[in-house]
Amino acid sequence: MINNSIVPGFMDEKDDSLLINLEPVESIPGCIIVNLCGYVDTYNTAYFTKQMDKIITAGFLKIAFNCSTVNYVSSTGISAFTNLHDLLKGKGGNMVLSQLQPKVKEVFQLLGFTDYFTFEDTVEKAVAFFGGKPSVNSVFPKVVECPVCSHKLKATKSGRFRCPGCKSIIAINEGGEVMMG
Repeated sequence: MINNSIVPGFMDEKDDSLLINLEPVESIPGCIIVNLCGYVDTYNTAYFTKQMDKIITAGFLKIAFNCSTVNYVSSTGISAFTNLHDLLKGKGGNMVLSQLQPKVKEVFQLLGFTDYFTFEDTVEKAVAFFGGKPSVNSVFPKVVECPVCSHKLKATKSGRFRCPGCKSIIAINEGGEVMMG
């Protein structure tokens, strides 16, 4: 429920295919890190758009997306990002996409959007784009358990990993939550 204290009503709706976790950047007024986990496609863009509208209504016009655990974005998802980008620009804001997986960035490239959006390698660089440093609220390093074989592994950051026990791909989001990846 931490997200509700940052953006009122944010957790009123959920979509299991796209988890969104919020981290305000205290050092930059109106800046927020939006950690995405899952995918953005035809089936959840309405949910994504509603959540982004709540963020903007709460006064956050500088959005740094952490896409390290986004494993798919469809053309409809890119359209949702494009609409958000245009809305933010119209209100004097902006957005940065960071830590895209290669296959996700390739979709942006194939559709010709690499010059339209700002991309950064790290969340820190995405926040620096807005003129500051992110707040340090990390839960890492953290020992997590594989949902398949219960093997324990130490995660130093969010992302996708291969379990050394059963070789399954698991994803760990910014909040330290583990899911199949």
